[in-house]
Amino acid sequence: MNIYKNQDSNIRKTWLLMSLFIIVIIGVGWAFSWIYDAPEILFIAVFLSIFMNIFSYWFSDKIVLSMSGARPVTREEFRELWNITENLAITAGLPMPKLYIINDPSPNAFATGRNKEHAAVAVTTGLVSLLDRSEMEGVIAHELAHVQNRDILLSTIVVVLAGFVTLLSDFFLRMTIFGRRDNDRGGGQVQIIMLIAGIALAILAPVAAIVIQLAISRKREFLADASGALLTRYPEGLASALKKISGYPSPLKRANHATAHLYIENPFKEKGKKAGFLTKLFMTHPPVEERVKALTGE
Repeated sequence: MNIYKNQDSNIRKTWLLMSLFIIVIIGVGWAFSWIYDAPEILFIAVFLSIFMNIFSYWFSDKIVLSMSGARPVTREEFRELWNITENLAITAGLPMPKLYIINDPSPNAFATGRNKEHAAVAVTTGLVSLLDRSEMEGVIAHELAHVQNRDILLSTIVVVLAGFVTLLSDFFLRMTIFGRRDNDRGGGQVQIIMLIAGIALAILAPVAAIVIQLAISRKREFLADASGALLTRYPEGLASALKKISGYPSPLKRANHATAHLYIENPFKEKGKKAGFLTKLFMTHPPVEERVKALTGE
């Protein structure tokens, strides 16, 4: 898949994700409004599905940065990092993204934002201290590739929508188990069927959110690696950086499963060596060995 096809694909996936979110939330709301004979639950579900889509579009990047403990930096604080980012952004034909720093010795980085005009790149203090210039250029080029490929909106929205689906379905599940009241709507058999359907929706909704979260992550990392290598014209720099990042033994202090797919490498430091099919299916990132091989051919 080339870059332009990937950009169009990401736009379609974003709209599809937001549409599916509305359908899932309304579906869960309808099931529970039937079970409890309470039409107001459906109205609330419709309102929440629309509100959360709008909210996630405008504010999901701020939520992600806050969850990660990132703070904005100036050129004077991290001059080399700033210059590297600025030069690569000019080369890529992108506006200079906002730069953020995360006070954490574990090396990692991610990009977020709703579009290239409102993009942000966050790196850890560990990344700045561990990598040399060519390696840092590889990492920043990788993150700018996510901006250029329009990955960032889709990936950032997933954090908010998937998290909200999980919280809402957990609430419905608890309400079904502990708060169900008897009513005569539709008879006992229909009531039991709808109760089972409601519980199934509540259980499957967060699973579906996790699957979406994982599905958008792995292939885009390979494309961002390739795009970043084209930008720097030195794939060995990114390959070396990936080895150092994956080789660092400690996870991020504020590692979070909701945001793990955003980072250049798994912040939990789960190794992908000798991973079977099922293990790879639930990994947020491709194994570093595969990414390095794709970059260098080794």
